[in-house]
Amino acid sequence: MPPERYAKIAGWGKYVPERVLTNADLEKMVDTSDEWITQRTGIKERHLRTEKDTNSSMAVAASIPAIEMAGLTAKDLDLIIVATSSPDYLLPPVSSQIQHMLGAECGAFQLGAGCSGWVYALTTADQFIKAGGYNNILVVGVEIISFALDYTDRTTCVLFGDAAAAVVLTATDQPSGVLAFELGSDGSGAEALIVPAAGSTKPIDFEGIENRENFIRMDGQTVFKFATRAVAGSLKRVVSQAGLLPDDIALFIPHQANARIIEAGAKLLRQPLDKFYVNVHKYGNTSAASVPLAMVEAIEEGRLKPGDKVAMVAFGAGLTWAAVVVQMGEGEISPAHTLFSAGRAAYLAKKAQNRVLDGVQAALLPLYTWRHKSRKRRK
Repeated sequence: MPPERYAKIAGWGKYVPERVLTNADLEKMVDTSDEWITQRTGIKERHLRTEKDTNSSMAVAASIPAIEMAGLTAKDLDLIIVATSSPDYLLPPVSSQIQHMLGAECGAFQLGAGCSGWVYALTTADQFIKAGGYNNILVVGVEIISFALDYTDRTTCVLFGDAAAAVVLTATDQPSGVLAFELGSDGSGAEALIVPAAGSTKPIDFEGIENRENFIRMDGQTVFKFATRAVAGSLKRVVSQAGLLPDDIALFIPHQANARIIEAGAKLLRQPLDKFYVNVHKYGNTSAASVPLAMVEAIEEGRLKPGDKVAMVAFGAGLTWAAVVVQMGEGEISPAHTLFSAGRAAYLAKKAQNRVLDGVQAALLPLYTWRHKSRKRRK
């Protein structure tokens, strides 16, 4: 019987454009203030593309160090998956441009799932490797969201930035990589985060431009409520699916959309906020690049090391969400996987306690919501 296959994260890289747009800069462009943006989002600045930056060039800049760190060349790659909602062109897919620019000789495809795209792509690559189809896969998250921002709309233009990040997954027979994942979609919320005039249903025309329908439109309240539920709920499920407890996770990496969403997720998981990686203040929401960019920076800062288990979650247009638990490096996965052990007994006891606390939390949530609304009405 052949040994079990795993997909190890063997290399990583990032690229952030040089141009920085601060809250102070935005104060001169739109009716907003640093205080307003910071209190509602936690964002202080974001990076935007320069004239030299394209979606494909940014992806390549992030991919080259990832490939080199994995000890590979571009010709060793078996597949390239690019998560993005802002390709260079409608056709051809930007994945083929990136493949050519890298000098790779393999298949490549573009994956669109909004801000959740990179986590979708990571789990897809993991399955290709575990199934024995490929050995080395490049997974890129890259966005130039700034091209779709209406800088007269303070509810959206303050939120987003541009960036790219990439990882290389390689096959190994040592336990590592993705331990559990969840992919979700709720198309009933499609209009909560949408660019109305940019596709085949409504191609860009003079009327669309006049009505500013070629820019991102967002129902902030709907997205906020959806995201808060998605962060805590999906993380709880994938951590449990991996045979772990939240306490076993070395670091949580949520989609960097809004600091308040991250804080709410930490409370619902009953985990300290310092276990949640946050860089939203530096970059804003970089969509499909958000989670991999945060992961790369967490590694660079020493927040993640071989053997650590990291839980990542993203949410975005669709509406979509995706969560994954990954073990960095190689080694034993979890004491909970051992059928008879003191570690498993402790795991089951703690899991039962968490279920009770989850029930209490769910029962009290309507009361908390009612009190919060009552206070807002009194103000």
